[in-house]
Amino acid sequence: MRTLIVGASGGIGAALVARCGDDGEVVTLSRSADGLDVTDEASVERAVATLDGAFQRMFITVGILAPAGGEPERRLGEVAQDALAQLFAVNASGPLLVLKHLVPYLPKGEIARIGVLSARVGSIGDNGIGGWYAYRASKAALNQFVRTAAIELSRSHPKSILAALHPGTVATPFTADYQGRHKTVPPEAAAENLARVLGELAPADTGSFRDQNGETVEW
Repeated sequence: MRTLIVGASGGIGAALVARCGDDGEVVTLSRSADGLDVTDEASVERAVATLDGAFQRMFITVGILAPAGGEPERRLGEVAQDALAQLFAVNASGPLLVLKHLVPYLPKGEIARIGVLSARVGSIGDNGIGGWYAYRASKAALNQFVRTAAIELSRSHPKSILAALHPGTVATPFTADYQGRHKTVPPEAAAENLARVLGELAPADTGSFRDQNGETVEW
């Protein structure tokens, strides 16, 4: 199996590279190694153009909790237009642009699995405590993008499986300031869970939102 990891320099991305190496060839794209900037479609197009051949599995793992030096909003008074725009660009439209340019690398005659890292806090139905406006809303938008793209891909690539995946709270620098509030798992365990959950999905499950245990997360 050939696997592509987009966002391979992050904590979860790097762990996925190691985990997926057990299954065959792994190809990576990242900002640090390839100059991939998901907020710039020209950058996405250039990075993806370096690829060749088809991939039976892809993971898109890019995302940020807040702008550099900032933190998620706790109340309305902390909401800032620039932060909202940046999180939507990185967390929502960025992965969609990546997916747009990866479609030619999906095989049509065999199972092709694409997992996009989302987050449970992007669930509108599961939101019971509020806060984190930009992160929640950008992940909710990402979930809609995944759902919509899955419907289209099911027509052009009937054996494709595109899913939004919640990895749990993973012990990486990404979540360092929030780990005391939630049970965490090491990146290696998260990677194993993500590979397992995506691997268990069938084409009939495309467009779904699953957590690290394979359970459906409400929209």
